[in-house]
Amino acid sequence: MPREKMEPTRTVTRWNRREFFGAGVFAGLASIVGVPRATAGALEKRNARESIYTRLLGIRPHLPGHGYQTIFGGSRMPVEVVHAMEEAGEQFVDIQELTTAAGLRLAEVTHSEAAIVTSGAYSALLLGSAACLSGSDPEKVAALPQPTWPKRDCLLQASHRLDYAKAFQVAGMRIVEVERREDFEKAVTPNTAMIAAIASWERRADRLPGVMHPQEFIAIGKRTGVPVLIDLAAELPPASNLTKYSEMGADLITISGGKGLRGPQSTGILAGRKDLIAAARLHAYPNTMLGRGMKIGKEEVIGLIAAIDRFLALDHDALQESWTRTARYVAAQLQGIPGLKAEYVAPPMTVLGYDAVELSWDEKVIPVTPEQARARLRAGEPRIIFNGTTFITRNLESGEEIIVARRLKEFFRDEARRGPAPI
Repeated sequence: MPREKMEPTRTVTRWNRREFFGAGVFAGLASIVGVPRATAGALEKRNARESIYTRLLGIRPHLPGHGYQTIFGGSRMPVEVVHAMEEAGEQFVDIQELTTAAGLRLAEVTHSEAAIVTSGAYSALLLGSAACLSGSDPEKVAALPQPTWPKRDCLLQASHRLDYAKAFQVAGMRIVEVERREDFEKAVTPNTAMIAAIASWERRADRLPGVMHPQEFIAIGKRTGVPVLIDLAAELPPASNLTKYSEMGADLITISGGKGLRGPQSTGILAGRKDLIAAARLHAYPNTMLGRGMKIGKEEVIGLIAAIDRFLALDHDALQESWTRTARYVAAQLQGIPGLKAEYVAPPMTVLGYDAVELSWDEKVIPVTPEQARARLRAGEPRIIFNGTTFITRNLESGEEIIVARRLKEFFRDEARRGPAPI
């Protein structure tokens, strides 16, 4: 499928001819590899220190070798999402009406009974756990985050506990960890208010036999009558995950609006049982309860809905093929450099499920440590950031893979051989 239909953001022509071809290198790249002219112009501006971040605040953006990480800005919003938000900002609307209508749309696309827009996936975790603690009892809603009743335990398998579990505690829950699969159901007590699990472990559980699958938690929840929350914040794509866990029987699911959906970074989705979503709404903005500070602007709500509609219309197979081509291109460009190994790694084999290039080198030939290499690439021009020795290409715009490959080749072939520099 043509890229224009698959990814509309690639064809937006905002730049004039001077911007297209002001730097000869980008003009050359555009003609050689077929990079759209608008993209070449955009790359020129980004990498010529003309970024708005540089103009207004004096900081430099970077080319991403990482996934959809909040600490590095999440993802890029497509132009149709940005335009929807701009239009939404021109008018006023009743927030309760807006969030109710948006919830109906999100429930439809997630195959859930109900849903709400939240201020990120962390907010969805917090509001979902608050709902499980209080139900719609107004006295309990007002009491949180300091429950005075014993039914306040959140049951987790230890391997499913990430830093984000703090959200459960902020809501007022007490976390109870269980190590072994065979002990998990036995740990359910009358004080268990919720069972929580991480969807991403499903991709890794086959390689880690002791880790439970989400469906195991859901089955235990059905047998014991305890609601189960599945966190799939970063598990899009595949698009099927929008509905998979609701259809599996999860009572609540949480999704980030600003990662794979490429909506506003400050949005998320909490979807699930109608009674639990109704309870979550009591805690949520604009009500003056636990979630009042987790405000979502009218523009962000519309941006999320526009991002959902765009996401559903994509050709996901073609999109995946483009990510694979990009990663293979970067790996291919780094072949033949003495001491360096650059290996394409397919999504099933990576921790995050992304196409990646795994870098390794002989430090006797290329005398820098991974930490030193990352620091120098981050400080250089163009600025490049990635984690560990794994370079993820999913966030690269069309044409940026050429700049990234050229810079990495230059670094490992020439610059790194000069020896380590201070970090």
